[in-house]
Amino acid sequence: MTAPRMYAQLADWWPLVSDPADYEEEAEVYRATLEELSPTPVRTLLELGSGGGNTASFLKAHFEMALVEPSMGMREVSRALNPECQHLPGDMRTVRLERMFDAVLIQDAIGYMTTEEDLFAALRTAHAHCKPGAVALFAPDCTKESWRPRTDCGGNDRGARSLRLLEWCFDPDPEDTTYLCAFAFMLREANKPIRYERDEHMMGLFPEATWLRLIEEAGFTPRALPYKHSGSEYPHEMFAGLTG
Repeated sequence: MTAPRMYAQLADWWPLVSDPADYEEEAEVYRATLEELSPTPVRTLLELGSGGGNTASFLKAHFEMALVEPSMGMREVSRALNPECQHLPGDMRTVRLERMFDAVLIQDAIGYMTTEEDLFAALRTAHAHCKPGAVALFAPDCTKESWRPRTDCGGNDRGARSLRLLEWCFDPDPEDTTYLCAFAFMLREANKPIRYERDEHMMGLFPEATWLRLIEEAGFTPRALPYKHSGSEYPHEMFAGLTG
């Protein structure tokens, strides 16, 4: 799987794409859900596909965290933000750390699993790192039932750098398990001319029934949970996998 340019050539621009301050409410949803579902105190947390570490920047106050991310550039961004956390390279489909945790989190990065085989592999990885009684939380951006096309824009300024972006998500083939997000970037550094970059992200899209079935086949007791967040454009589900 080739990494999108946002996480490779443009990784050092990530703090201007997505401000860590915007993740406080989201992180609190994950913290509260994990602690509510866990039968024992959650002390250690593994995040798979941790990206630039924005969510971890809030969760690290509550848990000892290990962050697994395949992109070296994104790990470097996260390491600067979260020097207290352990940062490890790895693909959520295949990584094995030979260590188990009280909880596992995979948030929107699980959207890059575009086939049932890849999604199941990621769920199995989560299960392989769960202690008995641990909880895994999976928070995709949407399910097949809740997905809808959308257009968004954003960007931030930091020091001598500024970034603006346009995002367009649409579904070229409603019969398959994917949709496409296209990005256009404008990048400015000090007094240099504006750079124009583009990127495309192929995302996975599965019905709620598929999520629940695969979570169970991965070894968990599955649960669908409402994702409640003031910044969410539409109601959708996240999923928990219970062990023990």
